[in-house]
Formats: sequence, structure tokens, C-alpha cells
Amino acid sequence: MVRTQIQLTEEQSRRAAEAARRSGISMAEVIRRSLDLYLEQEPGRAAGVATRQAAAQIAGMFRSGRSDVSERHDDYLAEAYGR
Repeated sequence: MVRTQIQLTEEQSRRAAEAARRSGISMAEVIRRSLDLYLEQEPGRAAGVATRQAAAQIAGMFRSGRSDVSERHDDYLAEAYGR
């Protein structure tokens, strides 16, 4: 593990300590788990999966039901990626 020093607000510290006590784990473990959850839900990460699935459908890995994909693929990809 890498040792890291952070500063918390009094409220964050209080709530993390309460969560640790309730869960029977250390405050450091509460912070590690919280960070893991944040990183899994990080913008772009979750959207990236949905975006790749949408792009795969448009690219023809699955039937899109669209007859003009060869002509409008850029439009559909831009739409899938939210641009």
C-alpha cells in the first residue's frame, strides 16, 4: 500500500469515524472503500461502457435496424458518444 496523507473537514472526519465504528473497520478502510466506489462511478467510466455498447451496435456488431449506417456512421457515433 502507498501511504497518503489527506485533510478532511470536521464533518467528513466525524461521518467517516461513525461509518467505521458501525462497520467494525478502520477509518482508513472506509476512505479506501469510498474512493473505490467513487472511481467506479467516475464520469466517463460508467458512461464509457454504455457508449461502447451503443457504438458497437451502430458499427454492426448487433443489428441496429438502421439502413443508412454506411452513409451516416459519423453522425451515429457522435450521437452515441454524446457529442
